[in-house]
Amino acid sequence: MQVRQQFELDGKVAVVTGGGGVLGGAIAEGLAAMGAAVAIADLLPENARAVAERIGASGGTGKGYAMNAFEKASVDACCGAVMADFGHVDILVNAVGGNMKGAATSPEQSFFDLPGDALRKVVDLNLVGGVIVPSQVFVKRMLDNPEGGSIINVSSMNAFRPLTRIPGYSAAKAAVSNFTQWLAVHLAQEYKSSLRVNAIAPGFFLTEQNRFLLTDPETGEPTLRGKTIIGHTPMGRYGAPEDLVGAVVWLAGDASRFVTGIVLPIDGGFSAFSGV
Repeated sequence: MQVRQQFELDGKVAVVTGGGGVLGGAIAEGLAAMGAAVAIADLLPENARAVAERIGASGGTGKGYAMNAFEKASVDACCGAVMADFGHVDILVNAVGGNMKGAATSPEQSFFDLPGDALRKVVDLNLVGGVIVPSQVFVKRMLDNPEGGSIINVSSMNAFRPLTRIPGYSAAKAAVSNFTQWLAVHLAQEYKSSLRVNAIAPGFFLTEQNRFLLTDPETGEPTLRGKTIIGHTPMGRYGAPEDLVGAVVWLAGDASRFVTGIVLPIDGGFSAFSGV
């Protein structure tokens, strides 16, 4: 097989949960550009349809679906609709996740006052509903694939180096990385060695979930936290959504067919820099 062909995804069906968001949408469009038919699942179906329309306008195949990661019945229904439309699933990208202000410490809210409901919701969003349940539902449909499949979770740089103020999010993403390794071993040993599970760990991308921490809402200027992050990122900038695409395409296809159980940093060098 030629090297170029190892990166092509023609004939593959990919599901991107959280695909209506900025990062998930970029991943969905990237997979479609490499030939995959892409099912975009999102809590807001209008956002999923918008991504599908962009894929279609570029000559690819995409369709949007509603999916509430907090409700297993919704994940089951989404999977059933995808199977009815495409017949099989080869690639699953679990891109549901995010943080919430109520689960972050601040001058107004100490660690001792963090509400349990907010912490549980962040853990559920990023780990249970965001990764474990979709893996249970969609991977079960992948077991009979002759060539196996690829599951790609979205962890975070917080799993390597937990940041101040966001204990729930950091703990949840550390659990995503651990679960990625666990599931990689479990599927290879108990079911099929060609069912691979890996994760990407994005560094710092300016999104709606973290904007309140990194920029001043009144001036739009970087906060001290934002300046510190850039100062500890050797490449000197935040990531752009398209910076994730190449790594996901590699993990999705045959180019990484002997790779499973890894968590790949995409962080502009943040994890390599000691600050000195």
